[in-house]
This record gives sequence, C-alpha cells and structure tokens, in this order.
Amino acid sequence: MSSIKIAISLEQKLVEELDQMVQNNVYPNRSKAIQDAVQEKITRINKNRLAKECAKLDINFEQSLSEEGLSTESAEWAEY
Repeated sequence: MSSIKIAISLEQKLVEELDQMVQNNVYPNRSKAIQDAVQEKITRINKNRLAKECAKLDINFEQSLSEEGLSTESAEWAEY
C-alpha cells in the first residue's frame, strides 16, 4: 500500500516516549509507531461501533429468524 506524508503535532513528552520506543527497537521508526497506533485506534472504534449495533438487536427476534423454516426443512434432510 502506498504511503502519504502528513504533518502532525505531538506533545513533547509523547515524542520523547515515542523516540524511546524506537531507540529500544519496539518500532523501527516514528512513522511505523504512529501508523500502528492510528490503526489500533481505528480498529477499536470499529469494534465498539459493531458492539453498539449488536446491542440494538432483539435476541428473541434474531433467534426466531434464525430458526425460521427449520422445522419443515429438517424432515427433508437425509438421515445419517
């Protein structure tokens, strides 16, 4: 995937911690550390969004929907 350069501002303490991680070989460079942090945050936001949407579901309705037609179809299934 191609990369695009951007300029960001960070608090000095954060940059010092970031540089310490690079120095300790946790990350190869600042860019990789920031990319991973942004990706992790996006993933968390998306998981939270999915969890919120799932919480809106009616468990009983979803159960009945999943079982719809099973009672008639099961008689047609081959016995093993």
